[in-house]
Amino acid sequence: MTDTADTERGDHPREPYNGQIAGPGELAARLDASGYLADDGLATAAFLALRMGRPLFVEGEAGVGKTSLARALASVLEAPLIRLQCYEGVDAAQALYDWDFPRQLLHLRAAEAAGVTDVERLEHELYDRRFLLARPLLRALEESPCVLLIDEIDRADDEFEAFLLEVLSDFTISIPEVGTVRADTPPMVVVTSNRTREVHDALKRRCLYHWLDHPTVEREIAVIRRHLPEVSERLAGDVARAVHRLRDADLLKPPGLAESIDWVAALAALGAHELDGDVAARTLGAVLKYQEDTERVRTQVADLVGG
Repeated sequence: MTDTADTERGDHPREPYNGQIAGPGELAARLDASGYLADDGLATAAFLALRMGRPLFVEGEAGVGKTSLARALASVLEAPLIRLQCYEGVDAAQALYDWDFPRQLLHLRAAEAAGVTDVERLEHELYDRRFLLARPLLRALEESPCVLLIDEIDRADDEFEAFLLEVLSDFTISIPEVGTVRADTPPMVVVTSNRTREVHDALKRRCLYHWLDHPTVEREIAVIRRHLPEVSERLAGDVARAVHRLRDADLLKPPGLAESIDWVAALAALGAHELDGDVAARTLGAVLKYQEDTERVRTQVADLVGG
């Protein structure tokens, strides 16, 4: 039982990714300097993922900053960010590697023109590393140290999730024609989910977990002003409070942090210094993305901007 449990956790010798980060507070400060405001819980989860060499599974509603966290970590660690965007039907070939058939065909034609007759040598050359197209997972192993973002794993199917679990167990990939590829320094892995479906427990057990919620009004104001320092605190505050009301309004698609920033940017472009009923009604397209939501909110604009 012990061996199985160890395998499921992905335990294997691994150095801390960045020993220069002393603790969660320092990581939060570095993320802050890169433009990402992380609360104590998120900074602690990210620090432990770095220190323990474990993937970080971040779950939450769309638009709360899960993808931005991976970008910020890449900036802090001064490492490349490699992103695997998951979707329904994604398979191992699209995530791992594929062969560059057009280049292989050109090589065959060139060999034929040159009169090459050594078939065994030619077959060996066709499956040389130079004809291999590295997809995100293989790139992450070859270019590590890096930050590997596996985005929206909940959009992929169970079979792909099982395949991913195997790759994350030891950060090793076997390519029959080339050999085994192992990361010298395993990547820092961030796995995100919008919770459109439940992700299998086996994957979650391999990771450290953090639920990323919408920020408080005060933190949302701070994030907006970090992205748009030229806007007034009054405008940022009006929008943050209005967006929080929208999130409580049982909409088809509640706005995320990205929509808050877009709305403030749209209002600033119109020269607005505060949010009133008229300008709010005219700019709802910056924050709401469904016609049903727009029509519903348009009749309640006074309640949206009040208070």
